[in-house]
Amino acid sequence: MIRSITVVFYVFLLSWTCWAKPNGSKNKKPKQVVPDIECDVRAGKINLPEFIAKCPAHCKETKQQVYGTGVFASISSICNAAIHSGVITNAGGKVIVRKMAGQNVYKGSNANGVRSLSLPKWRESFVVSVGKPKKGVIYPSTLDYAPSRPTYVKTGPKDTRLSAFTTLPPTTAPEATTTTPEPTTTAAPTTTATTTMPPPPPTTTKARAAVHKIRDAAFNRAPPERTPTTSQSNSAFPRRDWPPSSYSRPDWFPGARRPTDVSYAVPDSGYAWSETETPEIPARDLRPDISEYERWLYSFGPYPPRSTDIDGSHKMPLHLPHGNVEPVDAWKQDANPYESGFSLREPEALPRAPEPPASQGDPNCKVDLAFLMDGSWSIGKRRFKIQKDFLAEVAQVINVGMAGPMMGIIQYGDEPVTEISLRAHSSSKDVKSAIDKIVQKGGMSNVGKALSYINKQYFSDANGNRGGAPNVAVVLVDGWPTDKVEEASRLARESGINIFFVTIEGPDENEKQNLVEANFVDKAVCRTNGFFSLPVNSWFALRKAVQPLVKRVCDTDRLVCSKTCINANDIAFVIDGSSSVGTGNFRTVLQFVANVTREFEISDTDTRVGAVQYTYEQRLEFAFGQYNNKAELLNAIKRINYWSGGTSTGAAITFAAEQLFSKSKPNKRKIMIVITDGRSYDDVRAPALAVHRQGVIAYSIGIAWAAQDELEYIATDPDKEHSFFVDEFDNLYKYVPKIIHNICQEFNSQPRN
Repeated sequence: MIRSITVVFYVFLLSWTCWAKPNGSKNKKPKQVVPDIECDVRAGKINLPEFIAKCPAHCKETKQQVYGTGVFASISSICNAAIHSGVITNAGGKVIVRKMAGQNVYKGSNANGVRSLSLPKWRESFVVSVGKPKKGVIYPSTLDYAPSRPTYVKTGPKDTRLSAFTTLPPTTAPEATTTTPEPTTTAAPTTTATTTMPPPPPTTTKARAAVHKIRDAAFNRAPPERTPTTSQSNSAFPRRDWPPSSYSRPDWFPGARRPTDVSYAVPDSGYAWSETETPEIPARDLRPDISEYERWLYSFGPYPPRSTDIDGSHKMPLHLPHGNVEPVDAWKQDANPYESGFSLREPEALPRAPEPPASQGDPNCKVDLAFLMDGSWSIGKRRFKIQKDFLAEVAQVINVGMAGPMMGIIQYGDEPVTEISLRAHSSSKDVKSAIDKIVQKGGMSNVGKALSYINKQYFSDANGNRGGAPNVAVVLVDGWPTDKVEEASRLARESGINIFFVTIEGPDENEKQNLVEANFVDKAVCRTNGFFSLPVNSWFALRKAVQPLVKRVCDTDRLVCSKTCINANDIAFVIDGSSSVGTGNFRTVLQFVANVTREFEISDTDTRVGAVQYTYEQRLEFAFGQYNNKAELLNAIKRINYWSGGTSTGAAITFAAEQLFSKSKPNKRKIMIVITDGRSYDDVRAPALAVHRQGVIAYSIGIAWAAQDELEYIATDPDKEHSFFVDEFDNLYKYVPKIIHNICQEFNSQPRN
């Protein structure tokens, strides 16, 4: 019986196993295949609403651009967007991408080592999440890429964007492209001596027509064989179709940080021109606003040669067969060579006047001037050209020369690079020629690195620093720095460099949350009184800052950071409060301390003052930096109470070293001024030697019964008048100028790095 039950059980078990196996295999989940992508793949290039992909390692180093925070524009790198969001690290990993509708605003920020840029509008967005699919969700194992468009040409290891007037093959159908607004280098086509216009860009029909209109309007001629866009016309003054009133900022909105150089010739900027969007301009106004309009126009490509006067007027040279002629105003309605006095006959040879002697520069503006120009990708190529024009105009106005200002340029991005050293060129003309050859480097806006560079390397004797001329550094920054500037600028200021900041289109209130360092201008400039900072609200208004900036950098009396003998010190007063001094004399000593203090610039970034009073014991009256305002510091000195007691000068010196100089800042000169009226009860030689070894410059002032040998032990170098003997307390005031003179003379005689 038991045997038969066992047989039946095995038969049942075998049957169940055979039945369960096929069903089990049927319910088994298919494995998710995750396709690999490269760091430069952008979400807009993949024709899927939602997908999973695997990013490689080290995408952060490729610096592929990202636009937005949390929600990204589809022109952003998927992998760098994922790193920015914290979904993956720089080691790579899986990420899920989900497409969304386009946004009107994409805010830039700095997160996880990736800097994203702001963008006012884009047609498609996406978000990223951890690459772990939900239960039951299977994503495509292959990615459907959008076909490549012939917007780029291969010139080497990097793709280079075509010029706006480069002709593509005729088989290319006009369509909305998905070009990224990455700044790249474009070789400009060569221009001939004629004024033949380049071919139109191969963009949409509307965009092509718009470019024709602007180009024709700029050169004051009717568009050939084009259908007029309005029903009204005037045969004497044909009306032109002008660009929108916001032509200078096509893809921007107030306060937005520009991602790059976006021109109207690229239709996928999120905006499109239409005939109805073109505002009408009265027929009588045929001269465009050259100061802003022509700069924008030139971003489309090369035009016939032009010359630019200092006052900003632009004239087209007349190209005729014979000789050089005066430029004719190309905007004048009926301008012709005959009205300008030009003759078609061969001009007679005239004797050449002797060339005037080369200018030695403006002696009233003798400064060593370095400009830190922004070469980051966020500035774009067109604005980089505006920046170069600004620097060239500054060079012209300041009148460069060996007897006047010398001018150099550092371009900063990821790393600073010297473009022009201080003594490379001794005339404004040569500086302007060198500026014209500067090529944009790209990268981030690392101003802090650039300030460290000028402090440690640029303002050196080998690079042309003249020593007797104030050092001035002018930082041009588009928006805001991508690194911290406070510490680097402090060290530069304390080395005697006068730092100015020119901020172009700085952050608005909404963008200040994206700053790496809040109030970076106030933390960097030489003074926060407005003299050393110059905000400019638009790149096209930058040239208006030339004269105000030149006036400030040449005002050597106000370049207080170069007067480092009075603003780069930590000064400790060690005051004898023993019984032999007396109350009245003690007040005289405090007046002397106040008079010396009054000669220095007092702040946390300038000179700081501390005070110790001693008898047998020691008392810290106030520490370095406790009072960073001169008026408050003078009041604190006045409030010191007379102590009375014995005289232990050696212990007081040791106390000052521990309580004050141990907290002194780097690059600050440490100065100790000991004031005593008698011989010390303890040894002063060993404590004085100890502070000398710490780099403290010690002065000793002995009054009445002070011991001469002890004064010499305390002083760092008695032969250099570090030690003074005063016969009476009332004569202390006579030694204030001597103390200040010695401190400054000593500083000026020190070799500069």
